[in-house]
Amino acid sequence: MLVTPGVPILGAFMYNAIYKMDAYAFRCTGVFTTKMPTDAYRGAGRPEATYAIEHLMDDLAAELGVDPIELRERNWIRHEEFPFTTIAGLTYDTGNYEAATAAAKELFGYDGLRKEQADRVSAGSSVRLGIGVSTFTEMCGLAPSRVLGSLAYAAGGWEYASVRMLPTGKVEVVTGSSAHGQGHETAWSQIVADQLGVPFEDVRVLHGDTAISHKGMDTYGSRSLVVGGTALVNACGKVREKARVIAAGLLEVSADDLEWSDGRWSVRGDPDQGRSIGEIAFAAFAAHNLPDGVEPSLDSDATYDPDNFSYPHGTHLCAVEVDTETGQVKIRSYVAVDDVGVVVNPLIVEGQVHGGIAQGVAQALYEEAAYDSSGNLVTASLADYLIPSAADLPTFTTARTTTPSTLNPLGVKGVGEAGTIASTPAVVNAIVDALRPLGVSDVAMPCTPERVWRAIQQARSEGDAQ
Repeated sequence: MLVTPGVPILGAFMYNAIYKMDAYAFRCTGVFTTKMPTDAYRGAGRPEATYAIEHLMDDLAAELGVDPIELRERNWIRHEEFPFTTIAGLTYDTGNYEAATAAAKELFGYDGLRKEQADRVSAGSSVRLGIGVSTFTEMCGLAPSRVLGSLAYAAGGWEYASVRMLPTGKVEVVTGSSAHGQGHETAWSQIVADQLGVPFEDVRVLHGDTAISHKGMDTYGSRSLVVGGTALVNACGKVREKARVIAAGLLEVSADDLEWSDGRWSVRGDPDQGRSIGEIAFAAFAAHNLPDGVEPSLDSDATYDPDNFSYPHGTHLCAVEVDTETGQVKIRSYVAVDDVGVVVNPLIVEGQVHGGIAQGVAQALYEEAAYDSSGNLVTASLADYLIPSAADLPTFTTARTTTPSTLNPLGVKGVGEAGTIASTPAVVNAIVDALRPLGVSDVAMPCTPERVWRAIQQARSEGDAQ
């Protein structure tokens, strides 16, 4: 099933972005064509919304003669105003746009670049410097199922997890959220190791086969950790509670007298009297001395459906050099400061941000499905369609601020789409920023040298005509 018609709806809630607005309306017209069928891309609706509002904010800043970041600061939701219900009806639980932007400006050297930009304009340089700003938030962690139902989405948005305690003390995890490179096996093992106090290497994660994992809604919408990870936390909680009852029987004490620490249920006030989760798992397997009515198993399932989306945010800044004689664009520096809540695995987060930025930069500068006048796709192979390599992309400077989510026990917000959502407007805004003194207010994506050059020539022609 293609979800193309639903992509604009996913973005409908986000055109107001991080800003406080007094009025808002959204209308979308879907058009069926004979062109190639499409489907959701990374970000699905939120990149389009972010591109629209962030381009608009830069246009407004230019119209008012105000620094683009200053204009955003005047209008965004301040950190002390969270939780905040937006004009589109979503309630953002936490955020700190001020902190992310301040960190990005410092890493970027924003004031120094603005001075260099002004100096180039004064000198009449043919290579102009442009600075692009993109401050974003997104709704991710899809579900909630009730909201998806209200949008006529065919399925729910809950997620499933199962935890199996083996008599050896090792753990098998079955998850409905199937990874295709996001590192779920690593992150899920970290979560279980933390929740149950078992060694990381003793956790095995199973997914991706309906013969093994028969329930679940898969991975999309930056939902795997937020929804699937919370299901896993809840399943681990059930394992611990089952283990507490069995441990109480083994220790001949009331379950209320036990406390959990470092993978053990111990007698409160006497930590030497206790049993590890592995010992309890073996006792359950043997079933020689279980309390009456207690089943000989710690295995537990959980299905989780959140009450709200999660809302990561960040500030991305891009500096480009544009050769006005050739239209060539070169990204000089790129800074991304993202707030994705609590980070489970920093390396995975870094990889997700890098990959997302690469996709967004590619959309801004390189990738295009082009058709001829008869409607034939002329970029049907990699001989004609440009996917950038590492050599075509800049070095990214990344950092994080952290405002934990209050909507799930992990405090996580999602990171899979953040880079793509933020980067495209950052790059295009930078190109337009470089060319505004020449009368250019927009360049259609992808901003190829030819399109940039033609935008410059058109602006000059219009200027001469006046």
